[in-house]
Amino acid sequence: MTTRIPYRTVSPEGYKAFGRLHQYVAGCGLELSLIELVYLRVSQINGCAYCIDLHWREATKAGVDPRKLNAVAAWHEAPFFDARERAALAWAESLTLVGQTHAPDEVYQGLAAHFSEKEICDLTYATATINAFNRLAVGHRMPITEQL
Repeated sequence: MTTRIPYRTVSPEGYKAFGRLHQYVAGCGLELSLIELVYLRVSQINGCAYCIDLHWREATKAGVDPRKLNAVAAWHEAPFFDARERAALAWAESLTLVGQTHAPDEVYQGLAAHFSEKEICDLTYATATINAFNRLAVGHRMPITEQL
């Protein structure tokens, strides 16, 4: 697959703006492993092979157990996720599919039981960020690099 438009170089200021939000999320105080689980799950929903590959590797570097990573797509049934991770994944899924879910109150209430208001905002920024990056990568056919 070849890239349709090399958006990083064609529109570098736009890409840098996305990068600033990504940097904020990385340093916002949420656990890096949690952020990577959210990035991976959202990328799976959106079918973004580039981001799935990238965030699987980043989650591994952050110390997430490979069994957990392999079960992210089935987190509802898998025993590897704690209540905080489950709440974050449910929120990320509801926002990714917002046209269908409308971010239901019960998902928000489950989230509020495990996260502060700031953490909820930051988790929402993380979800919005990866959704935007997925759209860039899928829309412009970003190829998976051969790095392992």
